[in-house]
Amino acid sequence: MSNVTIKKRIDQLGDLLIEVFHVVGLFVVGGTIVWSAVNEYLIIMQHDSGFASLKDILLLFIYLELGAMVGIYFKTHRLPVIFLIFIAITAITRFMVIDMKSLVTNDKFNLLILVVSILVLTASAALLRFSEDRYNTKDECVE
Repeated sequence: MSNVTIKKRIDQLGDLLIEVFHVVGLFVVGGTIVWSAVNEYLIIMQHDSGFASLKDILLLFIYLELGAMVGIYFKTHRLPVIFLIFIAITAITRFMVIDMKSLVTNDKFNLLILVVSILVLTASAALLRFSEDRYNTKDECVE
């Protein structure tokens, strides 16, 4: 066997190992998201109030966005960064809903900082969407 053939086989084995790692990792992350979401849903269903609060619904949206991100990565081998921005916006919104009273009591600028953060993240998402629509081609390889 020549050195070129050996190197080619080693490269193929490396590619296979990387692919297996990605698939196993995605199943582990996806399973963890489902497990956590189901656990959280069961906790929500046990509330004495008989209904889910806005903070509970926003938390379920975070799990949904995480699951969608894993699903898209699994199918396309691309990490949709815009989903991370959506998750950050939802997390900040959830934090504001839960801790609104303490935010305003401790420092008046905390609320402003969070609102500006959401504005910056929204502008970032819009910029990503615009650049994605403008610069991606239909012939681009998905791998």
